[in-house]
Amino acid sequence: MRFGGQWRSVAREAWDRSLIMAKFLCLLHVVDTYLCSSVLVYGPSMFPTLNPTGDVVLAERVSTWLGIVGRGDVVLVRAPDNPRKIVTKRIIGMEGDRVTFLVDPARSERCATIVVPKGHLWIQGDNIYASKDSRHFGAVPYGLLQGKVLCRIWPLDGFGSLQRGVWF
Repeated sequence: MRFGGQWRSVAREAWDRSLIMAKFLCLLHVVDTYLCSSVLVYGPSMFPTLNPTGDVVLAERVSTWLGIVGRGDVVLVRAPDNPRKIVTKRIIGMEGDRVTFLVDPARSERCATIVVPKGHLWIQGDNIYASKDSRHFGAVPYGLLQGKVLCRIWPLDGFGSLQRGVWF
């Protein structure tokens, strides 16, 4: 009889701890999916703002839902040409803005001007020589925004908010 009581006690304790862990994991999932998350960003397109070898940034998702993003903000965007990929770029123009840009800065100084369509954003990497951005795939629908970068959290010597690029 005594052994059965111990078994129930151990089973009850295991069940209670499992529920606590499940609740914690659910909370973690909700925070990561809907509020904010850490993201590894790498590649040359945002150099010198972000390191090509990789930085970890903290991105929040609420601003994109509320429409609180603007020119100069660094954002996470689902790539229009590859929906499985998330890219990090800077907002250069909002809907209705006239944006003048170098078409192919590596080969010529030819410029083009567009008016950003309603419901779209013009995004570019800070390194215009090594960035696939709106100059290649056009204005991006606002619905592809995934989050707004708040700050760099790794490496520690670069911890803090991201400075505005040379455009602003």
